[in-house]
Amino acid sequence: MIRRVKSLLKDEKGMEMVQVAILIAIAIGMGILFKGKIGDFITGVFNDLVGSDFSDM
Repeated sequence: MIRRVKSLLKDEKGMEMVQVAILIAIAIGMGILFKGKIGDFITGVFNDLVGSDFSDM
Protein backbone atom coordinates (compact mmCIF):
# COMPACT_ATOMS: atom_id res chain seq x y z
CA MET A 1 0.00 0.00 0.00
CA ILE A 2 2.79 2.42 0.90
CA ARG A 3 4.63 1.60 -2.34
CA ARG A 4 1.48 2.34 -4.29
CA VAL A 5 1.07 5.75 -2.62
CA LYS A 6 4.75 6.56 -3.26
CA SER A 7 4.43 5.59 -6.91
CA LEU A 8 1.33 7.76 -7.25
CA LEU A 9 3.21 10.69 -5.73
CA LYS A 10 6.07 10.26 -8.22
CA ASP A 11 3.76 9.90 -11.22
CA GLU A 12 2.33 13.09 -12.76
CA LYS A 13 -1.15 11.60 -12.90
CA GLY A 14 -0.77 10.71 -9.25
CA MET A 15 0.13 14.28 -8.41
CA GLU A 16 -2.97 15.51 -10.22
CA MET A 17 -5.07 13.11 -8.17
CA VAL A 18 -3.43 14.32 -4.97
CA GLN A 19 -4.05 17.95 -5.92
CA VAL A 20 -7.71 17.26 -6.69
CA ALA A 21 -8.09 15.39 -3.41
CA ILE A 22 -6.56 18.30 -1.50
CA LEU A 23 -8.85 20.81 -3.23
CA ILE A 24 -11.90 18.67 -2.47
CA ALA A 25 -10.83 18.37 1.17
CA ILE A 26 -10.39 22.15 1.40
CA ALA A 27 -13.82 22.75 -0.17
CA ILE A 28 -15.48 20.29 2.24
CA GLY A 29 -13.65 21.84 5.18
CA MET A 30 -14.75 25.35 4.18
CA GLY A 31 -18.31 24.10 3.76
CA ILE A 32 -18.32 22.58 7.22
CA LEU A 33 -16.64 25.63 8.75
CA PHE A 34 -19.09 28.11 7.23
CA LYS A 35 -22.18 25.87 7.13
CA GLY A 36 -24.29 28.24 9.21
CA LYS A 37 -23.29 31.34 7.24
CA ILE A 38 -23.91 29.62 3.90
CA GLY A 39 -27.33 28.39 5.06
CA ASP A 40 -28.30 31.85 6.29
CA PHE A 41 -27.19 33.39 3.01
CA ILE A 42 -29.15 30.92 0.88
CA THR A 43 -32.24 31.29 3.08
CA GLY A 44 -32.01 35.08 2.79
CA VAL A 45 -31.67 34.95 -0.98
CA PHE A 46 -34.67 32.66 -1.39
CA ASN A 47 -36.74 34.76 1.02
CA ASP A 48 -35.88 37.87 -0.99
CA LEU A 49 -36.83 36.11 -4.22
CA VAL A 50 -40.16 34.92 -2.83
CA GLY A 51 -40.95 38.39 -1.47
CA SER A 52 -40.00 40.21 -4.69
CA ASP A 53 -42.39 41.76 -7.19
CA PHE A 54 -41.30 39.49 -10.05
CA SER A 55 -44.39 37.31 -9.61
CA ASP A 56 -46.67 40.24 -10.59
CA MET A 57 -45.16 40.60 -14.06
